[in-house]
Amino acid sequence: MNNRHVLSVLVENQAGVLSRVSGLFSRRGYNIDSLSVGVTEDPAISRMTIVVRGDSYILEQIKKQLNKLIDVIKVIELDKDRSVFRELMLIKVNARENNRASIIEIVDIFRASVVDVSNETLTVELTGDEDKIEAFINLMKPYGIREIVRTGLTALERGSKEIKSYKKYGEED
Repeated sequence: MNNRHVLSVLVENQAGVLSRVSGLFSRRGYNIDSLSVGVTEDPAISRMTIVVRGDSYILEQIKKQLNKLIDVIKVIELDKDRSVFRELMLIKVNARENNRASIIEIVDIFRASVVDVSNETLTVELTGDEDKIEAFINLMKPYGIREIVRTGLTALERGSKEIKSYKKYGEED
């Protein structure tokens, strides 16, 4: 069975960490479907959201190998029912005088934003889960898509639970 898994990985925020993590995947022949990285509330720590496909054996191997890297602080798999998943997309579509209004109407329905306008195109920013992104892309295809860029999935667990392996100075247990 080839399931999709979303890993949240806390790492030291320093040069070369992304290269070491991605190198681990390529050396073992695992593909990364999506990867997003950014600094956390602590500037010394970054969070990677990595989407991979594979069975439970492959997932366990990936987790074990990630945990062996010295820069990796913590690795958890995010449960789809207990997490919030989002992606950002910019999409440039053909938009001439005769179809611009209908594109803007769709943009409004999806709560997206027009971020750039030219005589021939509109560039739209859309944030949402993957189904919302895919639905918008499908609706834009008849107009003619010029370019798409997507950030890849980013995610957090719902509620007050935090992924941390340390206690900040002055915090209670």
